[in-house]
Amino acid sequence: MTGSPRPAGPDRPPVPPRPAGPDRPPVPPRPAGPDRPPGIRVLLADDHPVVREGLRGMLAAEPDIEVVGEAASGPEAVTLAGRLRPDVILMDLRMPGGDGVAAIRRLAGTTVVVLTTYDSDADILRAVEAGAAGYLLKDTPRAVLADRVRAAARGETVLAPTVAGRLLGRMRAEPAPRTEQLSARETEVLGLVARGLTNAEIGRKLYVSEATVKTHLLRACAKLGVSGRTAAVTKAMETGALPAPGQTLS
Repeated sequence: MTGSPRPAGPDRPPVPPRPAGPDRPPVPPRPAGPDRPPGIRVLLADDHPVVREGLRGMLAAEPDIEVVGEAASGPEAVTLAGRLRPDVILMDLRMPGGDGVAAIRRLAGTTVVVLTTYDSDADILRAVEAGAAGYLLKDTPRAVLADRVRAAARGETVLAPTVAGRLLGRMRAEPAPRTEQLSARETEVLGLVARGLTNAEIGRKLYVSEATVKTHLLRACAKLGVSGRTAAVTKAMETGALPAPGQTLS
């Protein structure tokens, strides 16, 4: 005997929608309410389906994180980002059909965190200089990955410890010549970014609007010839405009 599907009830929760991908429609935002804060919308970009499946399963356990889409290449990630407006994109570096660095350059203004197995100096610098907000490795534990996604969504820079060590070592070993001089306020803003403060937190600390903070960051990026907060801090340390961690500005 055939009947209509049984409705969801107390003992039968509804099946959640699968995230968007090549054959799946986008997931609409979950409505916020007193018992459900707005979730962090995450887009996964990796050419291996098993990796995307694993990441989706890891993040599904977090009540405040929602995977809204999956991409198998850099260009597909750019297209989906325009449709889905994710808060954070977890992006692999090397994918057929368009790598992650090229996609990061096209996603200016979007928070992209690299999640990859490659940790060479060249890979790290290419990603940071393209505007990545962070660089993590695929052996990152689930709880740490979720925390890094939340930090990136708040506007913080997120780096795996080994990656941070490589960047610091490069900055100490290869000091670069100074570029156009940053203003005192631009240097101050970048210093607060380096400490992990969001634009809103910087604005409150300096008694200026968040829009003013963004203007200072844009000007600093233009002077340093980079795109993105992380790249600006890295470049400022390389040129000596900001002290490296554990050092003071002379």
